[in-house]
Amino acid sequence: MNFRQRMQQFMYGRNGFDQLGRFLILAALACALLGMLLPRTVYPLFLLLQYAALIYCIFRLLSRNVYQRQRENGWYLKKEQAVMRWFRSLKDRWQQRKEYKFFRCPSCHALLRVPRGKGKLVLTCRKCGNRFERKS
Repeated sequence: MNFRQRMQQFMYGRNGFDQLGRFLILAALACALLGMLLPRTVYPLFLLLQYAALIYCIFRLLSRNVYQRQRENGWYLKKEQAVMRWFRSLKDRWQQRKEYKFFRCPSCHALLRVPRGKGKLVLTCRKCGNRFERKS
C-alpha cells in the first residue's frame, strides 16, 4: 500500500480541509507576518493567535464529527458572503458615482440611489416610507 492510499484510509470519515480551514491558515500566516512587523511587545499576542488558529485548523481537519464541522463551515460561508456582498456594493456605488448620488434613510438607514443634478428632491424610503429632503 503506497502513501496516498494510507492517507486516504486514515482520512476516511474525517472532516478534511474546507473553506474555514483555508481561512484559518491564512489568518495564521497574517498573524505571523504582523507579529514580525509590529513591535516586540505585541509579538507574543500574535504568536498566540497564530498557534491558536493552526491548532484549531488541525483539530477541524482531523475531526470525525463531520456534521458539526459542516455547520461551522456553513456559518463561516454566510459571514464571508455578507462581507463580499458589502464589498460588491461598495464597488457598484463607486462605479455609479458619476451618474447617481447615494443617500441613507435617516430612520431605517436603507441605501437610496438618486440621479445626479436633479436639484432639491423629497425622497421617500421604499423600506419604511419615511420622507426626507436632500439635494442631488
